[in-house]
Amino acid sequence: MKPEKLKPQASPMQDPHRVSEAREKVLEVAIGRAVRNFRRQKGMTVADLSSQTGLSIGMVSKIENGITSPSLTTLQTLAHALSVPLTSFFRRFEERREVMHVKSGEAVVKERAGTRAGHQYHLLGHIGANASGVIVEPYLITLSESSDVFPTFQHDGIEMLYMLEGEVEYRHGDQVFLMQPGDSLFFDADAPHGPEKLNKLPSRFLSVISYPQAD
Repeated sequence: MKPEKLKPQASPMQDPHRVSEAREKVLEVAIGRAVRNFRRQKGMTVADLSSQTGLSIGMVSKIENGITSPSLTTLQTLAHALSVPLTSFFRRFEERREVMHVKSGEAVVKERAGTRAGHQYHLLGHIGANASGVIVEPYLITLSESSDVFPTFQHDGIEMLYMLEGEVEYRHGDQVFLMQPGDSLFFDADAPHGPEKLNKLPSRFLSVISYPQAD
């Protein structure tokens, strides 16, 4: 079976270089997003929320879009209608955004579940519970002369590989991909996967695994 090649798309789903507008950083926008998210979680329409709070549909819309600054009384009314604490509207604005810088040679060597002989994992960074609801684990993996092939890893989440050095035949499900420097592989990690044949050693590649954080 021939490997599936990436097909060009008309436009990316999200611009990775987009700069947030100044208005997205203010308190009103954070409150508006929180109100909208809670409303949607309750399965309510803007009209439903308007009816329960006595606010006009236009006012609810302005609040959700961060166009107006709601009074404390209005926020209390919204919190009551949505059955959430008043303080929950401010959490996103006050959240601390984590960052981790790992200097060359300082990555943590880690034994992952199912790690095989000669598979060296260097964890390049880790951020725990966060606002995105997603955990991401970036690894630098080195396969040495003594590496054991093991094409049946399985775990939750999505994984992306980027080949840096060497050459490996990497299996995912019933397909095998020849991985050479500059090649990438993006896949559902719940299917059996892993290096099936080590053609050129040592081999090094980046592995980025993402999965939903536990509730």
